[in-house]
Amino acid sequence: MVDTLGLPVMITVTAADVRDEIIARDLFWRLRLTHPQITQVWADTAYARDLLPAWTAGRLWMSLRPVLRPKSSTGFVVLPRRWKVERSIGWIMNARRNARLPQHAEAHLNWAFITLLTRRLTRKGPHTDRWTKKPRPAAS
Repeated sequence: MVDTLGLPVMITVTAADVRDEIIARDLFWRLRLTHPQITQVWADTAYARDLLPAWTAGRLWMSLRPVLRPKSSTGFVVLPRRWKVERSIGWIMNARRNARLPQHAEAHLNWAFITLLTRRLTRKGPHTDRWTKKPRPAAS
């Protein structure tokens, strides 16, 4: 789970045979306990099945909204909000390792994000506005 900037909020690793909507209840429950200020979650359409949106609204007072493809689209389409998750996964793909236990995989993913964010904070050179690509004014 990432925030609107693509920074990690919560990481959960499960076996490949566990369906997303099954583990989602535990994930959203932990999200509510650790970050009660989050009231709206954008999710893949897999999370919109099995009454999960109604469960999150009724039990957790959280709005779960699926990111839907435009009806007229064909082929690959960049979906709003969802590309931030895909981009975050892309950032850490260079740090992949095989782990036998889910706890080890979660720890390694956390370490990869810490390394990535530390490098960004300590990089040298001009920092630019990411939308206009113009240098930012110096902070005073």
